[in-house]
Amino acid sequence: MPAAREPLLSVVIPARNEAENLAELIPEIATAVGSIPFEVVVTDDGSTDDTPAVLTRLANTGLPVRRVAHRRSLGQSAGLHSGVRAAHGALIVTLDGDGQNDPAPIPEFVAKLTAPGIGLVAGQRVGRKASLSKTVGSRIANAVRRAALKDDTRDTGCGIKGFRRDAFLALPYFDTMHRFLPALFLGDGWQVARIDVVDRDRRHGHSNYGIIDRLLIGITDLFGVWWLLRRRRRNPLRLEH
Repeated sequence: MPAAREPLLSVVIPARNEAENLAELIPEIATAVGSIPFEVVVTDDGSTDDTPAVLTRLANTGLPVRRVAHRRSLGQSAGLHSGVRAAHGALIVTLDGDGQNDPAPIPEFVAKLTAPGIGLVAGQRVGRKASLSKTVGSRIANAVRRAALKDDTRDTGCGIKGFRRDAFLALPYFDTMHRFLPALFLGDGWQVARIDVVDRDRRHGHSNYGIIDRLLIGITDLFGVWWLLRRRRRNPLRLEH
């Protein structure tokens, strides 16, 4: 029997109590990727719902789904980092577990990642589906971040992103790092591409991560990232692809 191919693409989904949404999202991902070899890695961030059973059922249908579990909720950046570390693919596309990120453009993210020098492809939401408080908070945080970090990305909170696994793991890890990925990749010498993506309504449940990290915590961490980018030397081992 020939050895199984390593997946080219790992779709990483940090999720907490999103069983109903994952049950619909993961089959959508399988349809969206088409002929691209792939796997789905879900970081179960301390869920107390039926997430483990849902992922087991999906895997039993033949879908290439794996679960990484946190004993307690550690937040979105921790979920992302754990999922990427467990991934087998050289290329990563991330999605939020709430189903608001449409997986249809995944092949476009993969195509852009194969261009020379591109380390990150950042999704930017259009037609944002969110409460007024989240929308206003996000706009304030994004405006302050863009002014300070010059990352030329209007929406770093968008959950759908694509990047090279090795380049991501070379970045410094810290809580809320997922909101600063364009600046971090640029600081390590990579180019960043951007794709406008459609934001969908949440189908089930409610948000598991509050808005406080979009304002007080996010803006506090902004100054740490600003300092880090000025003190960190560009990765001397990065090779042009």
